[in-house]
Amino acid sequence: MAGKGLRAGRTSGGIPVTADNIPGAGSSGYMVAITTGSRDETPDIYGISHLLEHVVFRETTNRTSFQMSKDIEGAGGVMNAMTSREATAYYAMSLKETADRAKDLVADIVRNPLIKDSHVEMEKKIVLQELNMVENDPDSYIHDIFAGSVWKGHQLENEEGGNPESVSAMNYEDLREYYGERYGIPNMAVVACGSVDPDDAVSWAEETFDDMSGRKNVRTRPGKPSGNLAVREWHGDHSYAGVGFRGYAADHPDKDAVRLLWVLMGSGSSSRLFQRLREERALVYSVYSSIDQHSDSSSAGAFFSCTERNLTESLDAVASVFRDIRADGLEKGELRRAKNLVKGVNIRSYESTSNRMSKIMKDMLLTGEAKTLEQRLAALEGVTEEDVIRVAGDMLSPDMLNIALYTRDTGSAERTDPGSYDF
Repeated sequence: MAGKGLRAGRTSGGIPVTADNIPGAGSSGYMVAITTGSRDETPDIYGISHLLEHVVFRETTNRTSFQMSKDIEGAGGVMNAMTSREATAYYAMSLKETADRAKDLVADIVRNPLIKDSHVEMEKKIVLQELNMVENDPDSYIHDIFAGSVWKGHQLENEEGGNPESVSAMNYEDLREYYGERYGIPNMAVVACGSVDPDDAVSWAEETFDDMSGRKNVRTRPGKPSGNLAVREWHGDHSYAGVGFRGYAADHPDKDAVRLLWVLMGSGSSSRLFQRLREERALVYSVYSSIDQHSDSSSAGAFFSCTERNLTESLDAVASVFRDIRADGLEKGELRRAKNLVKGVNIRSYESTSNRMSKIMKDMLLTGEAKTLEQRLAALEGVTEEDVIRVAGDMLSPDMLNIALYTRDTGSAERTDPGSYDF
């Protein structure tokens, strides 16, 4: 038992199952995650996790993709999937009275995909379009470039979608082999959320997936942090930047202090970065902070876009925010505002069954244990100003600064020296 409404168990084969029964919920959701993602890929199969996620929706032994769509929409629901650096997850949500349909559809795509040659060739065309689309969405793509800077030389720098060359080179035999190796115990986790019965969720997972076995991924922890620069050419009018550092593992005791540090720096219009770069200096239209949490590490950054002529000054302004926090600490009431902001985001998120299910699954994959909303809020409340100041001193180090730039003037950008900023 992990808290009211939240129950954790295991199948006979060892699959972890967490069920969150929400009183009064009118929907039911089921998610199955496979703990394999882009960080687990070698250069010859770079992007295979994401490509396989596409292909399994093409056809199973029981349904075509059109039949899947008719079945889930006829159940009043939705079905989708996602690929990250550490996992691939499949889920279906439906009305509570059609929950068996949602379970059956998730089970079908996870354990019965046909993975035909024609399916792979068709989805490769779609994925190649998606990769092109990502590069033409600079607000999103700057995060991939930033990851390449922060994790340079480590598998975490692998983008979820791979690259055109690696995707084009793969065939259905590669995907079948990868599916056979990775999709099964001990790489599986299951979540049920909404109007669900915990005992039924465990029984369903056991009956459906316990006969699937896979090979556990062997992962290498990132080494010592260092400062790096990553520059890619963008032909738009604006330049895009990501500036930040490595953080802590998901089970680190200072994880929540790091989150609050970056919230007060860059979440919302009252944040330091927004006030400094936009309100005081009119250098940018928007600026925000973001944390990308992994099981054994994390990254935290400030992201903004600006005209080319404002890029150097904007980077200096971001560094000045880092310097002020390290030198002067927090302002009166600043931590309280940050806590309330995060509290509000969490509460609103937990009012959505799908968001709640995703948060539970992320907890399970990162730490092996799901947290209730009350546990999340209690952990945040326990963070002190001294904690935030301490992690700021630890993280915000000039020799560990990473800068990612997506800009037209790559010549000037490549002369940027992350080690030259004094804070």
